[in-house]
Amino acid sequence: MQIIKNIKTGSLSEERREFLKKSGSLAVMSMFGIGFFTSCSTDNMDPTNVAPKTPPAGKTGITATATAVTVDLDVATTLASTGGWTLVTESKVLIVNTGNNTFNALTSVCTHSQCDRNWSFANNLFTCTCHGSRFDRDGAVVTGPATQALRTYSTSINDKILTVNLG
Repeated sequence: MQIIKNIKTGSLSEERREFLKKSGSLAVMSMFGIGFFTSCSTDNMDPTNVAPKTPPAGKTGITATATAVTVDLDVATTLASTGGWTLVTESKVLIVNTGNNTFNALTSVCTHSQCDRNWSFANNLFTCTCHGSRFDRDGAVVTGPATQALRTYSTSINDKILTVNLG
């Protein structure tokens, strides 16, 4: 069993997200001009993508094998609350707490261009920041350029231990 040492997690208040989204977009557009943003891009300036929290090595509470990812929710506290999410880069898995002790797990390999490490989550949407594709928390495409949904994995929970079945 491999102990996961590198994960991304995050959560921001809704007010902070909106402020950063509006002020960041305005600053960037005034610097480059609107024409710069007309190809594969996104208006989501979510700062959780810029500075992810990385727990100390060996203390993430996440382990992985070829067939499963196991999360100790007492250690991986970001996932313990509704809206908390994590990207397990070694297993290419996104996990989100959808509330009421329910979790969704999706592949982190974007169906547009196969980027697998550049994700943010805000307003119940995962955004692949490579080209701006957005997916709901069930993996369905909300905004392209991606045209296919993300693969989903089954999850189970037992005594604050979350298991994602990769098989």
